[in-house]
Amino acid sequence: MQKHDQDFIRRKNRITVFELIKNSSPLSRAEIARLTGMSPTTVSRIVSELHSQSFMREIEQITSSVGRKAVLLQVNPRSVLSVGVEIDKSSIRIGIVDLDGKIISDKQMERAGNEDALITLERIAKGLLVLLEQEGLDKQNVVGVGVGLPGIVDYSTGTVLFSAQLGWKRTEISSVLQKLTGLEVAVDNELKVKALAEHLYGSARGSKRSVLIGFGSGVGSSLIIDGEVYRGETNSAGEIGHTVIDPNGILCECGKVGCLQTYIAEASLIEQANKVKPITTLEELFQAKNNGDFWAANILDRAMTFVAVTVSNIACMYNPDTVILSGKLVERFAEVREFIAEKCMGQFVWEPLRGTFQIVYSTLAGDGVVIGSGLLAQNLFLDIDRQLEQADHLTLNH
Repeated sequence: MQKHDQDFIRRKNRITVFELIKNSSPLSRAEIARLTGMSPTTVSRIVSELHSQSFMREIEQITSSVGRKAVLLQVNPRSVLSVGVEIDKSSIRIGIVDLDGKIISDKQMERAGNEDALITLERIAKGLLVLLEQEGLDKQNVVGVGVGLPGIVDYSTGTVLFSAQLGWKRTEISSVLQKLTGLEVAVDNELKVKALAEHLYGSARGSKRSVLIGFGSGVGSSLIIDGEVYRGETNSAGEIGHTVIDPNGILCECGKVGCLQTYIAEASLIEQANKVKPITTLEELFQAKNNGDFWAANILDRAMTFVAVTVSNIACMYNPDTVILSGKLVERFAEVREFIAEKCMGQFVWEPLRGTFQIVYSTLAGDGVVIGSGLLAQNLFLDIDRQLEQADHLTLNH
Protein backbone atom coordinates (compact mmCIF):
# COMPACT_ATOMS: atom_id res chain seq x y z
CA MET A 1 0.00 0.00 0.00
CA GLN A 2 1.37 3.44 -0.92
CA LYS A 3 2.17 5.97 1.80
CA HIS A 4 -0.55 8.31 0.45
CA ASP A 5 -3.18 5.59 0.91
CA GLN A 6 -1.91 4.79 4.41
CA ASP A 7 -2.08 8.47 5.37
CA PHE A 8 -5.60 8.71 3.99
CA ILE A 9 -6.82 5.71 6.00
CA ARG A 10 -5.05 6.91 9.16
CA ARG A 11 -6.55 10.40 8.95
CA LYS A 12 -9.99 9.11 8.02
CA ASN A 13 -10.01 6.69 10.95
CA ARG A 14 -8.87 9.43 13.30
CA ILE A 15 -11.67 11.78 12.25
CA THR A 16 -14.23 8.94 12.31
CA VAL A 17 -13.36 8.20 15.95
CA PHE A 18 -13.28 11.90 16.85
CA GLU A 19 -16.72 12.60 15.31
CA LEU A 20 -18.23 9.47 16.86
CA ILE A 21 -17.12 10.51 20.35
CA LYS A 22 -18.20 14.11 19.66
CA ASN A 23 -21.71 13.11 18.59
CA SER A 24 -22.37 10.08 20.82
CA SER A 25 -20.28 10.50 23.98
CA PRO A 26 -19.67 9.18 26.51
CA LEU A 27 -18.33 6.01 24.87
CA SER A 28 -15.90 3.31 25.89
CA ARG A 29 -13.03 2.14 23.68
CA ALA A 30 -14.83 -1.19 23.22
CA GLU A 31 -18.01 0.57 22.03
CA ILE A 32 -15.99 2.65 19.54
CA ALA A 33 -14.39 -0.50 18.15
CA ARG A 34 -17.79 -2.17 17.81
CA LEU A 35 -19.45 0.85 16.14
CA THR A 36 -16.59 1.57 13.71
CA GLY A 37 -15.44 -1.98 12.95
CA MET A 38 -11.86 -0.99 13.79
CA SER A 39 -9.62 -3.24 15.84
CA PRO A 40 -9.26 -2.49 19.57
CA THR A 41 -5.55 -1.82 18.94
CA THR A 42 -6.32 0.81 16.28
CA VAL A 43 -8.94 2.47 18.48
CA SER A 44 -6.56 2.59 21.46
CA ARG A 45 -3.83 4.16 19.32
CA ILE A 46 -6.18 6.84 17.93
CA VAL A 47 -7.65 7.60 21.37
CA SER A 48 -4.14 7.96 22.81
CA GLU A 49 -3.22 10.43 20.06
CA LEU A 50 -6.38 12.48 20.58
CA HIS A 51 -5.99 12.41 24.35
CA SER A 52 -2.36 13.55 24.19
CA GLN A 53 -3.46 16.56 22.13
CA SER A 54 -6.26 17.40 24.64
CA PHE A 55 -9.01 16.69 22.09
CA MET A 56 -10.76 14.43 24.60
CA ARG A 57 -10.88 13.44 28.23
CA GLU A 58 -11.60 10.31 30.21
CA ILE A 59 -14.39 10.01 32.76
CA GLU A 60 -15.20 7.14 35.10
CA GLN A 61 -18.71 5.80 35.35
CA ILE A 62 -20.08 3.10 37.66
CA THR A 63 -21.64 0.39 35.46
CA SER A 64 -22.87 -2.26 37.96
CA SER A 65 -24.25 -2.72 41.45
CA VAL A 66 -20.87 -3.94 42.70
CA GLY A 67 -19.38 -0.58 41.90
CA ARG A 68 -17.36 -1.53 38.86
CA LYS A 69 -16.09 1.52 36.97
CA ALA A 70 -15.72 1.90 33.24
CA VAL A 71 -13.46 4.45 31.57
CA LEU A 72 -15.52 6.44 29.08
CA LEU A 73 -14.44 9.10 26.61
CA GLN A 74 -15.77 12.58 25.99
CA VAL A 75 -14.62 15.26 23.58
CA ASN A 76 -13.11 18.31 25.25
CA PRO A 77 -15.40 21.07 23.90
CA ARG A 78 -12.70 23.73 24.26
CA SER A 79 -10.14 21.71 22.28
CA VAL A 80 -11.49 23.01 18.97
CA LEU A 81 -12.72 26.60 18.79
CA SER A 82 -14.04 28.42 15.78
CA VAL A 83 -15.32 31.89 15.03
CA GLY A 84 -18.86 32.40 13.75
CA VAL A 85 -19.74 35.68 12.05
CA GLU A 86 -23.19 36.98 11.15
CA ILE A 87 -23.35 39.89 8.71
CA ASP A 88 -26.71 41.59 8.33
CA LYS A 89 -27.84 44.83 6.76
CA SER A 90 -27.32 46.95 9.88
CA SER A 91 -25.18 44.80 12.17
CA ILE A 92 -22.23 42.44 12.52
CA ARG A 93 -21.96 39.81 15.23
CA ILE A 94 -18.82 37.80 15.99
CA GLY A 95 -18.88 34.78 18.33
CA ILE A 96 -16.38 32.18 19.53
CA VAL A 97 -18.01 28.74 19.24
CA ASP A 98 -16.88 25.52 20.93
CA LEU A 99 -17.36 21.89 19.88
CA ASP A 100 -20.68 21.66 21.74
CA GLY A 101 -22.09 24.46 19.59
CA LYS A 102 -22.02 26.93 22.49
CA ILE A 103 -21.07 30.58 22.10
CA ILE A 104 -18.28 31.26 24.61
CA SER A 105 -18.16 34.97 23.97
CA ASP A 106 -19.48 37.38 21.35
CA LYS A 107 -19.21 40.95 20.11
CA GLN A 108 -21.86 43.04 18.34
CA MET A 109 -21.10 45.94 15.99
CA GLU A 110 -23.32 48.29 14.03
CA ARG A 111 -22.98 48.37 10.26
CA ALA A 112 -24.00 51.04 7.77
CA GLY A 113 -26.39 49.65 5.17
CA ASN A 114 -24.16 50.76 2.29
CA GLU A 115 -20.85 49.82 3.93
CA ASP A 116 -18.18 48.57 1.50
CA ALA A 117 -17.34 44.87 1.80
CA LEU A 118 -13.64 45.47 2.47
CA ILE A 119 -14.44 47.86 5.34
CA THR A 120 -16.82 45.28 6.83
CA LEU A 121 -14.20 42.52 6.59
CA GLU A 122 -11.46 44.70 8.09
CA ARG A 123 -13.75 45.49 11.04
CA ILE A 124 -14.50 41.78 11.49
CA ALA A 125 -10.77 40.94 11.54
CA LYS A 126 -10.08 43.61 14.18
CA GLY A 127 -13.14 42.64 16.22
CA LEU A 128 -12.04 38.99 16.20
CA LEU A 129 -8.64 39.85 17.67
CA VAL A 130 -10.21 42.08 20.33
CA LEU A 131 -12.61 39.27 21.31
CA LEU A 132 -9.81 36.70 21.61
CA GLU A 133 -7.74 39.09 23.70
CA GLN A 134 -10.68 39.85 26.01
CA GLU A 135 -11.22 36.12 26.63
CA GLY A 136 -7.51 35.37 26.98
CA LEU A 137 -7.66 32.86 24.12
CA ASP A 138 -4.78 31.98 21.84
CA LYS A 139 -5.46 32.42 18.13
CA GLN A 140 -3.60 29.11 17.62
CA ASN A 141 -6.58 27.31 19.20
CA VAL A 142 -8.99 28.69 16.58
CA VAL A 143 -9.40 26.36 13.59
CA GLY A 144 -11.19 28.79 11.31
CA VAL A 145 -13.84 31.42 10.66
CA GLY A 146 -17.34 30.83 9.31
CA VAL A 147 -19.45 33.64 7.86
CA GLY A 148 -23.22 33.64 7.37
CA LEU A 149 -24.88 36.42 5.39
CA PRO A 150 -28.03 37.06 3.33
CA GLY A 151 -27.86 36.40 -0.41
CA ILE A 152 -26.57 33.89 -2.94
CA VAL A 153 -23.11 32.59 -2.08
CA ASP A 154 -20.70 30.45 -4.09
CA TYR A 155 -19.90 28.14 -1.19
CA SER A 156 -16.94 26.50 -2.92
CA THR A 157 -15.05 29.79 -3.42
CA GLY A 158 -16.49 31.90 -0.61
CA THR A 159 -17.77 34.55 -3.02
CA VAL A 160 -21.02 36.49 -2.62
CA LEU A 161 -22.67 36.32 -6.02
CA PHE A 162 -25.52 38.62 -5.06
CA SER A 163 -26.85 40.09 -1.82
CA ALA A 164 -29.62 42.66 -2.19
CA GLN A 165 -29.64 43.38 1.56
CA LEU A 166 -25.90 44.12 1.73
CA GLY A 167 -25.62 45.66 -1.73
CA TRP A 168 -22.80 43.26 -2.68
CA LYS A 169 -22.37 41.59 -6.06
CA ARG A 170 -19.58 39.15 -7.07
CA THR A 171 -17.65 40.02 -3.92
CA GLU A 172 -14.81 37.81 -2.66
CA ILE A 173 -15.16 37.19 1.06
CA SER A 174 -13.24 34.02 1.96
CA SER A 175 -9.88 34.87 0.37
CA VAL A 176 -9.89 38.47 1.64
CA LEU A 177 -10.85 37.58 5.22
CA GLN A 178 -8.32 34.74 5.22
CA LYS A 179 -5.53 37.24 4.39
CA LEU A 180 -6.77 39.61 7.10
CA THR A 181 -7.02 36.95 9.84
CA GLY A 182 -4.56 34.24 8.82
CA LEU A 183 -7.33 31.68 9.40
CA GLU A 184 -9.26 29.31 7.15
CA VAL A 185 -12.59 30.91 6.13
CA ALA A 186 -15.88 29.37 4.97
CA VAL A 187 -18.83 31.47 3.76
CA ASP A 188 -22.46 30.49 3.23
CA ASN A 189 -26.00 31.84 3.16
CA GLU A 190 -27.23 32.78 6.66
CA LEU A 191 -30.27 30.51 6.60
CA LYS A 192 -28.24 27.52 5.46
CA VAL A 193 -25.87 27.85 8.41
CA LYS A 194 -28.78 28.50 10.77
CA ALA A 195 -30.56 25.38 9.50
CA LEU A 196 -27.36 23.39 10.12
CA ALA A 197 -27.25 24.66 13.71
CA GLU A 198 -30.93 23.86 14.29
CA HIS A 199 -30.39 20.34 12.91
CA LEU A 200 -27.47 19.60 15.24
CA TYR A 201 -28.42 21.53 18.37
CA GLY A 202 -31.89 23.02 17.97
CA SER A 203 -35.49 22.27 17.08
CA ALA A 204 -34.68 20.00 14.09
CA ARG A 205 -32.70 17.40 16.03
CA GLY A 206 -33.79 13.95 14.91
CA SER A 207 -35.52 15.24 11.78
CA LYS A 208 -34.86 13.47 8.49
CA ARG A 209 -36.18 16.24 6.26
CA SER A 210 -36.55 19.71 7.72
CA VAL A 211 -37.04 23.17 6.25
CA LEU A 212 -36.11 26.36 8.05
CA ILE A 213 -37.94 29.51 6.90
CA GLY A 214 -36.61 32.92 7.92
CA PHE A 215 -38.78 36.03 8.11
CA GLY A 216 -36.46 38.95 8.83
CA SER A 217 -34.68 41.56 6.72
CA GLY A 218 -35.58 39.26 3.83
CA VAL A 219 -37.45 35.98 3.37
CA GLY A 220 -35.67 32.72 2.64
CA SER A 221 -35.54 29.03 3.43
CA SER A 222 -33.10 26.14 3.75
CA LEU A 223 -33.71 22.42 3.37
CA ILE A 224 -31.78 19.81 5.40
CA ILE A 225 -32.01 16.21 4.15
CA ASP A 226 -30.44 13.52 6.37
CA GLY A 227 -28.14 16.05 7.95
CA GLU A 228 -26.95 17.64 4.69
CA VAL A 229 -27.87 21.08 3.37
CA TYR A 230 -29.59 20.89 -0.01
CA ARG A 231 -27.90 23.59 -2.09
CA GLY A 232 -29.13 23.26 -5.67
CA GLU A 233 -26.95 23.96 -8.71
CA THR A 234 -25.70 27.41 -7.60
CA ASN A 235 -26.34 27.21 -3.82
CA SER A 236 -29.48 29.31 -4.32
CA ALA A 237 -32.02 26.62 -3.40
CA GLY A 238 -34.51 28.07 -0.94
CA GLU A 239 -34.43 31.69 -2.14
CA ILE A 240 -38.21 31.88 -1.90
CA GLY A 241 -38.18 35.58 -1.00
CA HIS A 242 -37.68 36.41 -4.66
CA THR A 243 -40.42 34.20 -6.04
CA VAL A 244 -42.94 36.48 -7.78
CA ILE A 245 -46.41 36.28 -6.26
CA ASP A 246 -47.86 39.43 -7.90
CA PRO A 247 -46.45 40.64 -11.24
CA ASN A 248 -48.25 43.95 -10.67
CA GLY A 249 -47.12 44.27 -7.07
CA ILE A 250 -44.53 46.19 -5.08
CA LEU A 251 -41.03 46.95 -6.40
CA CYS A 252 -38.44 44.77 -4.63
CA GLU A 253 -34.88 45.85 -3.77
CA CYS A 254 -33.66 43.11 -6.14
CA GLY A 255 -35.16 45.09 -9.06
CA LYS A 256 -38.14 42.81 -9.75
CA VAL A 257 -41.79 43.55 -9.01
CA GLY A 258 -44.07 41.53 -6.73
CA CYS A 259 -41.51 39.39 -4.87
CA LEU A 260 -42.80 37.50 -1.82
CA GLN A 261 -40.53 39.38 0.57
CA THR A 262 -42.07 42.75 -0.37
CA TYR A 263 -45.15 41.61 1.59
CA ILE A 264 -43.35 40.11 4.62
CA ALA A 265 -39.81 41.54 5.09
CA GLU A 266 -39.38 44.02 7.93
CA ALA A 267 -38.10 46.93 5.80
CA SER A 268 -40.95 46.51 3.33
CA LEU A 269 -43.62 46.51 6.07
CA ILE A 270 -42.14 49.68 7.59
CA GLU A 271 -41.94 51.33 4.16
CA GLN A 272 -45.62 50.58 3.54
CA ALA A 273 -46.53 51.94 6.98
CA ASN A 274 -44.63 55.18 6.36
CA LYS A 275 -46.96 56.00 3.49
CA VAL A 276 -49.57 56.59 6.19
CA LYS A 277 -47.68 57.45 9.38
CA PRO A 278 -44.00 57.77 10.44
CA ILE A 279 -43.03 54.31 11.71
CA THR A 280 -39.47 53.10 12.42
CA THR A 281 -39.91 49.62 13.94
CA LEU A 282 -42.15 46.57 13.73
CA GLU A 283 -43.03 47.13 17.39
CA GLU A 284 -44.55 50.51 16.49
CA LEU A 285 -46.48 48.95 13.62
CA PHE A 286 -47.97 46.24 15.86
CA GLN A 287 -48.81 48.89 18.46
CA ALA A 288 -50.69 50.90 15.82
CA LYS A 289 -52.65 47.75 14.93
CA ASN A 290 -53.47 47.13 18.60
CA ASN A 291 -54.58 50.76 18.90
CA GLY A 292 -57.21 50.08 16.25
CA ASP A 293 -55.53 51.68 13.22
CA PHE A 294 -57.11 49.99 10.20
CA TRP A 295 -54.18 50.67 7.88
CA ALA A 296 -51.74 48.94 10.27
CA ALA A 297 -54.06 45.95 10.68
CA ASN A 298 -54.34 45.69 6.90
CA ILE A 299 -50.54 45.60 6.42
CA LEU A 300 -49.94 43.05 9.19
CA ASP A 301 -52.92 40.82 8.42
CA ARG A 302 -51.70 40.57 4.83
CA ALA A 303 -48.16 39.80 6.04
CA MET A 304 -49.40 37.04 8.39
CA THR A 305 -51.49 35.57 5.57
CA PHE A 306 -48.41 35.42 3.34
CA VAL A 307 -46.43 33.76 6.16
CA ALA A 308 -49.08 31.01 6.25
CA VAL A 309 -49.11 30.78 2.44
CA THR A 310 -45.30 30.41 2.49
CA VAL A 311 -45.50 27.51 4.95
CA SER A 312 -48.12 25.84 2.76
CA ASN A 313 -46.08 26.28 -0.42
CA ILE A 314 -42.92 24.98 1.27
CA ALA A 315 -44.84 21.90 2.45
CA CYS A 316 -46.04 21.23 -1.09
CA MET A 317 -42.58 21.70 -2.64
CA TYR A 318 -40.42 19.79 -0.15
CA ASN A 319 -42.77 17.48 1.79
CA PRO A 320 -40.77 17.90 5.04
CA ASP A 321 -41.38 16.28 8.42
CA THR A 322 -40.52 19.54 10.20
CA VAL A 323 -40.94 23.22 9.31
CA ILE A 324 -38.94 25.59 11.51
CA LEU A 325 -40.05 29.22 11.60
CA SER A 326 -37.47 31.83 12.53
CA GLY A 327 -36.83 35.54 12.30
CA LYS A 328 -38.03 38.63 14.10
CA LEU A 329 -41.57 38.63 12.71
CA VAL A 330 -42.46 35.19 14.10
CA GLU A 331 -40.17 35.06 17.14
CA ARG A 332 -40.99 38.41 18.77
CA PHE A 333 -44.70 38.81 18.11
CA ALA A 334 -47.09 36.39 19.82
CA GLU A 335 -50.05 37.27 17.61
CA VAL A 336 -48.18 36.02 14.52
CA ARG A 337 -47.60 32.67 16.24
CA GLU A 338 -51.24 32.59 17.36
CA PHE A 339 -52.40 33.26 13.78
CA ILE A 340 -50.23 30.37 12.51
CA ALA A 341 -51.46 28.01 15.25
CA GLU A 342 -55.13 28.84 14.59
CA LYS A 343 -55.25 29.09 10.81
CA CYS A 344 -52.14 27.82 9.02
CA MET A 345 -52.59 24.05 9.10
CA GLY A 346 -56.38 24.02 8.85
CA GLN A 347 -56.95 26.85 6.38
CA PHE A 348 -53.85 27.18 4.18
CA VAL A 349 -52.06 23.81 4.04
CA TRP A 350 -53.17 21.40 1.31
CA GLU A 351 -55.43 18.79 2.92
CA PRO A 352 -53.34 15.65 2.05
CA LEU A 353 -50.35 17.23 3.84
CA ARG A 354 -52.15 18.21 7.04
CA GLY A 355 -50.69 16.34 9.98
CA THR A 356 -47.72 15.03 7.98
CA PHE A 357 -45.33 17.64 9.37
CA GLN A 358 -44.89 19.72 12.49
CA ILE A 359 -44.49 23.50 12.67
CA VAL A 360 -41.93 24.51 15.29
CA TYR A 361 -39.96 27.63 16.15
CA SER A 362 -36.23 28.15 16.25
CA THR A 363 -34.80 27.26 19.66
CA LEU A 364 -31.49 28.98 18.88
CA ALA A 365 -33.23 32.21 17.79
CA GLY A 366 -30.73 35.06 17.47
CA ASP A 367 -27.73 32.77 18.09
CA GLY A 368 -28.45 30.41 15.19
CA VAL A 369 -26.41 32.12 12.47
CA VAL A 370 -23.33 32.62 14.66
CA ILE A 371 -23.44 29.00 15.90
CA GLY A 372 -24.05 27.65 12.40
CA SER A 373 -21.22 29.74 10.96
CA GLY A 374 -18.90 28.43 13.67
CA LEU A 375 -19.93 24.86 12.80
CA LEU A 376 -19.17 25.63 9.15
CA ALA A 377 -15.58 26.47 10.12
CA GLN A 378 -15.33 23.33 12.26
CA ASN A 379 -16.50 21.25 9.31
CA LEU A 380 -13.51 22.57 7.34
CA PHE A 381 -11.26 21.32 10.11
CA LEU A 382 -12.93 17.88 10.01
CA ASP A 383 -13.03 17.57 6.20
CA ILE A 384 -10.53 14.78 5.53
CA ASP A 385 -10.80 15.02 1.73
CA ARG A 386 -10.05 18.74 1.84
CA GLN A 387 -7.08 18.19 4.14
CA LEU A 388 -5.62 15.61 1.78
CA GLU A 389 -6.12 17.89 -1.22
CA GLN A 390 -4.16 20.60 0.60
CA ALA A 391 -1.44 18.08 1.51
CA ASP A 392 -1.18 16.97 -2.14
CA HIS A 393 -0.96 20.60 -3.24
CA LEU A 394 1.89 21.29 -0.83
CA THR A 395 3.70 18.13 -1.96
CA LEU A 396 3.44 19.11 -5.64
CA ASN A 397 4.74 22.62 -4.89
CA HIS A 398 7.77 21.26 -3.07
